[in-house]
Amino acid sequence: MNWQAFFAMGGYAFYVWTAYGITLLVLAANIMIPVVQRRQFLRRQALKLSRSARHPRSRQTQNAEEA
Repeated sequence: MNWQAFFAMGGYAFYVWTAYGITLLVLAANIMIPVVQRRQFLRRQALKLSRSARHPRSRQTQNAEEA
């Protein structure tokens, strides 16, 4: 068997390679989306923390609202 015949997949190459491509795309998204979301979450939490450190009165108000 030569490489050309392997990549042709007996006439089903388009469907087979499309399925491989979609699978790899989904796997990459399953890895990248949580990483991006975690980074955004940490950035928002750091921003909230820095805001509350600069304005301690708002922190007291916020704690009173939670109670």
